[in-house]
Amino acid sequence: MAVTSTARNPVTDPAVTAELHVLVLAGGLSYERDVSLRSGRRVLDALRAVGVEAELRDADVALLPALAADPPDAVVIALHGATGEDGSLRGVLDLCDVPYVGCDARASRLAWDKPSAKAVLREAGIPTPDWVALPHDRFSELGAVAVLDRIVDRLGLPLMVKPAQGGSGLGAAVVRDAASLPAAMVGCFAYDQTALVERYVPGMDVAVSVLDLGEGPQALPPVEIVPRNGVYDYAARYTAGRTTWHAPARLDPDVAERVAEVALAAHAALGLRDLSRVDLIVDASGQPHVLEVNVSPGMTETSLLPLAIQAAGLDFGRVLGSLVTRAAARRR
Repeated sequence: MAVTSTARNPVTDPAVTAELHVLVLAGGLSYERDVSLRSGRRVLDALRAVGVEAELRDADVALLPALAADPPDAVVIALHGATGEDGSLRGVLDLCDVPYVGCDARASRLAWDKPSAKAVLREAGIPTPDWVALPHDRFSELGAVAVLDRIVDRLGLPLMVKPAQGGSGLGAAVVRDAASLPAAMVGCFAYDQTALVERYVPGMDVAVSVLDLGEGPQALPPVEIVPRNGVYDYAARYTAGRTTWHAPARLDPDVAERVAEVALAAHAALGLRDLSRVDLIVDASGQPHVLEVNVSPGMTETSLLPLAIQAAGLDFGRVLGSLVTRAAARRR
């Protein structure tokens, strides 16, 4: 398995990309709609800048008639949240025989459900913090106080509480004392019916983007995330001045190599394709712990994948052009 701090420059044949008709899907009805629209517009502009004929469309009732009337050569899914990441849209695109950038529906479903993905990672020997997944119904039926006491006894403090399915830090909270846990659970259940309660691992927040531009998956330079308030929540991700990023991350070379290896192993264990973003914590000993894997990474000005592409010395538009060319070739 190839590991590298920089991916090779993709060679996108202008004659090939000029022939492609690409559809960028953005928007949707999830909590992350606004972020998705920002991602979609940036992808659209980048593709057009390298000569790809691209258009932006929402995933609504007009989508399937449009696909039937004018099938695109490839689709870029810039939808975040359930619409873009739970595998359902990819399954519909498969039914329509429309190729798309990214993993297939099965792998997307697996990565989207954090407890299931963590179980696969653990089975593969990939480090991920201990956890318990708690549906809202069980939480109520078994008695909130008793359940929360048992969680604290088993996992200790501090804890990380977040929706089992979701992104952008919505509904996530760090719990440093037992008295704060009930409120964190209520906040989490506002976004999902199942909460993932995870042992909190202090350390450096790092994101590793994985790209396959035709020569196998390669790890881009890791991006270090330093949120001003210490938590990488929704506001820290998308509000200017709330977070500082270092690309590449300030890691010793041997630790950076280990982080890349773990990210690539997670990408492979979940059966992913084309691109992914692996979110990790690097503890004080230099050990990386995988938190989650995103199959539809953000593409906004403050998103981590574009920062990693830039750190690798690559052009964002050319990378996207290479990915859509490869996706289109799968149907051909």
